[in-house]
Amino acid sequence: MNTKIYKDVLYLAKELMSCAHKKDQAGFDAFYQELKQLCDDNDGTDKDHPVQWETLGDFTDDLEGAIVIYDKALVKAGAINSKDYLSSIGFAAAQLKIELGDNAGAIEYLEQAKIHSNKIIDKELKAEIHDVLYELKEG
Repeated sequence: MNTKIYKDVLYLAKELMSCAHKKDQAGFDAFYQELKQLCDDNDGTDKDHPVQWETLGDFTDDLEGAIVIYDKALVKAGAINSKDYLSSIGFAAAQLKIELGDNAGAIEYLEQAKIHSNKIIDKELKAEIHDVLYELKEG
């Protein structure tokens, strides 16, 4: 991944968090637009990376809109075969599906995330995926 892009995304994420904590909606909206522009500018180029899309999804207030962005991020993660991103993005999308009351949709995301998580080091994420999937299936 391009180091400059990573640093830009990290900076924007920190600023978005800061604005959210301060309840600075105008600042949040400006930084969100900057992140969205970064994603759009890099879309389909050699600078494109799932981290920017996942971050954009993380800060999208509209849950359905965030899922659309996560789906795009999943495609980008699949293109580079990144099991870490496929796992974390799938888990994030599943969490939103649960919030929307779509447990069947959440299970679909979680089942895919679980498959991908077999190849990652993050034991905590693996456990979360497993636990939420188990809870949804066993109820």
